[in-house]
Amino acid sequence: YIIAQVLGAILAAVIIYIIASGQPSFALGGSNPLATNGYGEHSPGGYSLFAALVTEVVLTFMFLIIILGSTDRRAPAGFAPIAIGLGLTLIHLISIPVTNTSVNPARSTGVALLCGNIALVGQLWLFWIAPIVGAVAAGFLYNSFFEETLEERRVRE
Repeated sequence: YIIAQVLGAILAAVIIYIIASGQPSFALGGSNPLATNGYGEHSPGGYSLFAALVTEVVLTFMFLIIILGSTDRRAPAGFAPIAIGLGLTLIHLISIPVTNTSVNPARSTGVALLCGNIALVGQLWLFWIAPIVGAVAAGFLYNSFFEETLEERRVRE
């Protein structure tokens, strides 16, 4: 699953590169090519490492809570895509200025591999660690507080 995600992200980055290179002024060596993720001087808004870490952990956490809640068998059927899509839209609106939005290590890896430079060498680790921490925390919290009760299982069966 992880390999498929990373390969898909690399393919997507290549497609975005092909499209972007159709503009005469495009250069991979620019300050933030292909929306690579970053902090400090590589953040769109110049945000620090700590700000990027908090942003990615918290927003990944919230995204996974939305996914887990909207796909739970107790949730109304058919609304998960709406909740997930709107949640991801809000996450992007919040975090694009901070890190260019990761919340998925594969997304970060695809463009970083294509662009190289500091995005791959020095900062990619954050965009693997933070989403994993946020996702694990969300899974733990969801299972701890919202797990289906024994009574709910009996009624369902």
